[in-house]
Amino acid sequence: MIQQPNQPWDERLAATTFFIPDYMSGRAGIADLSKMPGIEVVQILSAGVDSVHDLIPDGVTLCNAKGVHDAATAEMAVTLSLASLRGLGHFRDLQHDRRWDNRSYASLADRRVLLIGYGSIGTAIEARLHGFEASITRVARVGRVTPRVFGYDELDELIPEADVIILIVPLTQQTRGMVDSRFLSLMHNGALLVNVARGPVVDTDALVAALADGRIAAALDVTDPEPLPSDSPLWQLDNCLITPHVGGDTDAFYPRALELLTRNIDRYSKGLPLLNVIKGEY
Repeated sequence: MIQQPNQPWDERLAATTFFIPDYMSGRAGIADLSKMPGIEVVQILSAGVDSVHDLIPDGVTLCNAKGVHDAATAEMAVTLSLASLRGLGHFRDLQHDRRWDNRSYASLADRRVLLIGYGSIGTAIEARLHGFEASITRVARVGRVTPRVFGYDELDELIPEADVIILIVPLTQQTRGMVDSRFLSLMHNGALLVNVARGPVVDTDALVAALADGRIAAALDVTDPEPLPSDSPLWQLDNCLITPHVGGDTDAFYPRALELLTRNIDRYSKGLPLLNVIKGEY
């Protein structure tokens, strides 16, 4: 069963053993787990588990929605990259003023893209980038040879060479604040940072400082905090494009979510191993 947020408690949920919090409900969506004494599985509909992981009782299995958001989030990563590089925000402003100013901007073609995070969404981003004739360097927590993936410990050598850096890492103790003032200082002049991961992966104060001097640009689907306060300096920076954490929230979500839920509920009912079981931080 699904308990809608801000709705009266449905007494039938007390007997449930497989619980699906409402999508995007976050911690509020699992606030009533203590009222479900027989709960065995919590199936969330987001890929990241950072907001709820610590609230799952011992002995309860947590499953995420790995694969459900791949297409939509990959689209957003490419969209933000293209919109920033091609100056769409500037041209939109000109449209409001009914001004024609056909200045030239950079292309995604021939750009060197550093893809930090190489899970299922990272793989989907890479697949879409290939069509834009960009060169791609992959990074994950642990490096590997086939396909060639560099580790986090090699970032210092990779960051200065990147024209576009796309973040799609899970939020963990290791990645929280990964993009700090030192990371940003290693980016070359004119480089673009795209964050479709989690807001706290980036140190907001350090990012504001780096953007304020005009040396780099950013495109953010996630921020820290969220919602972004109206007095945040990020709103006023012309070299910062912001979308309100909508990367995975498209009509592509529903059929993929339904497929995952159908498969996992069926496996649960048959006593088979569940899909997307979370072990550790992610």
